Amino acid sequence: MAVNAVEQVTEQVPADDFQALEDKIYRTIEMYKAARQAQAAAERDAQRLRQQVEERDEQLVSLRREAVQLKKDREEIRGRVEKMLAQIESIAEERAS
Repeated sequence: MAVNAVEQVTEQVPADDFQALEDKIYRTIEMYKAARQAQAAAERDAQRLRQQVEERDEQLVSLRREAVQLKKDREEIRGRVEKMLAQIESIAEERAS
């Protein structure tokens, strides 16, 4: 049946028109292949970018934790320095008396 249909189309369509149609079909196939390759590349890029975003998020969380710890350390050191300064002041006052 399919062979019969092809023969009918061949009889109805002149050879030049058939060649033009065939060329269009092959161009369409090539465009489809190119589109699939582009889609696959875009999906790979999207996956890579998602991974990079995830890594950056993890780095951000880590940096935030580090910043909080550094602030705590700074406050602790400030307190210790103030305590030492108070002791030095106390010693200086005793000598002045």
